[in-house]
Amino acid sequence: MTPGTLFFCKGNFLPKYLTMAKEKGAIAYVAEQEYPEGGDLPAIIVNNEQKAMALLGAAFYGYPQNDLQIIAITGTKGKTTTAYFADHILAHATKNHVALFSTLDRVLGNQPGDRFKSDLTTPESLDLFHDMRAAVNNGMTHLVMEVSSQAYKKNRTYGLHFNVGIFLNITPDHIGRNEHPTFADYLHCKEQLLVNSDTCLINAETDHLADVYYAAKTTTQPENIYLFARHGADVTLPEGAAIDFEYRNDLEDLHESEFELRACSEKAQRFALNERYTTSVPGDYNEGNAVAAIISTALVGAKADDAKATLDHVHIKGRMEMQRTKQHGTVYIDYAHNYASLKRLLAFLKRQTDAGKVTVVLGATGDKGISRRQGFGKALTEEHPDRIILTTDDPGFEDPMNIAREINSHIDHDQVGEVQYEMDRATAIKKAIDNSGNDDIVVLAGKGEDPYQKIKGVDTPYATDSKIAADYIRQIEN
Repeated sequence: MTPGTLFFCKGNFLPKYLTMAKEKGAIAYVAEQEYPEGGDLPAIIVNNEQKAMALLGAAFYGYPQNDLQIIAITGTKGKTTTAYFADHILAHATKNHVALFSTLDRVLGNQPGDRFKSDLTTPESLDLFHDMRAAVNNGMTHLVMEVSSQAYKKNRTYGLHFNVGIFLNITPDHIGRNEHPTFADYLHCKEQLLVNSDTCLINAETDHLADVYYAAKTTTQPENIYLFARHGADVTLPEGAAIDFEYRNDLEDLHESEFELRACSEKAQRFALNERYTTSVPGDYNEGNAVAAIISTALVGAKADDAKATLDHVHIKGRMEMQRTKQHGTVYIDYAHNYASLKRLLAFLKRQTDAGKVTVVLGATGDKGISRRQGFGKALTEEHPDRIILTTDDPGFEDPMNIAREINSHIDHDQVGEVQYEMDRATAIKKAIDNSGNDDIVVLAGKGEDPYQKIKGVDTPYATDSKIAADYIRQIEN
């Protein structure tokens, strides 16, 4: 800490931290109560230090959000893919004047030092406004950012308003200790993004559409709320709502998807987005993410041609990456980390491949996302792979074997093949490849390109699923 700092007493605060801050030159502190350890330091006493930190952070950095056109994205699945699609479209439309705050990367400018790995989907408010100011200072005019439910639960985005808010979907996730106590709380936090957006874009195929739509209407006029859906989707629309855009799949394979987008309402037609688009990210479920990116970027000035010029060469690390082998089938690496994403991934791969044996390697996080364990068991039961290897993900302070056993307890063993335990993730990946033949597929789910495992409070370096698989394939096939 540098001298002259304002110290916030938040999180896992202990009074001794304030003593240490004072010794290192803090000039005042913000807290919900006065502490004797503060001595003669000026104390700013507030009702909620997290909200205060957001408001003070915005002011300290000169309200950088006012100098950016911001697209914000929430959803149980698809946030990162949508963010990357939107980022590429806007980079083309603005000649590379777009910043990106995603689960994977934070991009504040166009120099190498302006790109770094994210540690949170949505960072703490002081970091958030600091990075926005850096982006503005670097000449960025637009920002695409993912907004997690925890960002609202923890008031990281308190007071922040967006030009466009996207609501992709919601399924049960992040429910449990250290996260959301109930699904209702989870939904409420996600809806706050729409409450704090000038224009709202909603995937009409989401569960709880009526709740989501009416949340948007609390602060946004209906003419500034846009709904989109796949052609023929079974959607029950809230009273007064209508589909503004629909899309129809023309082609999908393991390498790309092609779809046609059509404006259905008069307000949608003015954006001239009626075109056929091709994306380089496979999976029919990713077409909705691409549609959200196309519409949202049009709402801040991009054109159909910007999307057509970019969507066919977007690469997202750890999302549907494919590695072919000579003798051990095909390996797919994907971030799928809950029921909905794992089920859609396995269903897509089974449709698109004449797969022989399907092996799935996965684990679940510790300390959070407890509901994912039951979800994994349900998805595996419904898609019935031939072999499952349960392993370690980010166990946190939990025993990874206990997590794996809990997943296994939710699997109907009459519907799936063999289930094994292997707590060393690298070894699990190698075993899966070893036991696969030419027509088989191996699915490595949950970690993607994450280079760390969170173990007992420590970010422990991990080579990534992609690198472990690629290195092992070279080793055994050369």
